[in-house]
Amino acid sequence: MVEKIKNIVVFVRDFQAARRFYKDLLGLPIAQESETMMEFLPGSETKLGVALALHEAAQKLVGRHTGVTLNVTGLDALCTALVEKGAHFTEPLERTPWGKMAVVADPDGNEFALVEG
Repeated sequence: MVEKIKNIVVFVRDFQAARRFYKDLLGLPIAQESETMMEFLPGSETKLGVALALHEAAQKLVGRHTGVTLNVTGLDALCTALVEKGAHFTEPLERTPWGKMAVVADPDGNEFALVEG
């Protein structure tokens, strides 16, 4: 019986650039790390994994919209800080009937929705 999701994994080609993006720019806390995988959000039931795309099947999954949405507090300030640090937004911060949202891409082009509201 499936009880819950352990993690969602995003594949990258440049592991060090990904580490800087997720840890330093987004400020995600690391739960664990190896030479080819990082897992973020300790204490959360579902972790965000970032793994080096070592196999051909994983390579095909790099650089796309991930379908992952991250809840954020202080989204305006985070977006401003990310822009100042050179992050690439594929959809700028906007207000919607259900809250605020922006879509940011990591250095390999993996896109994440950031939402507050």
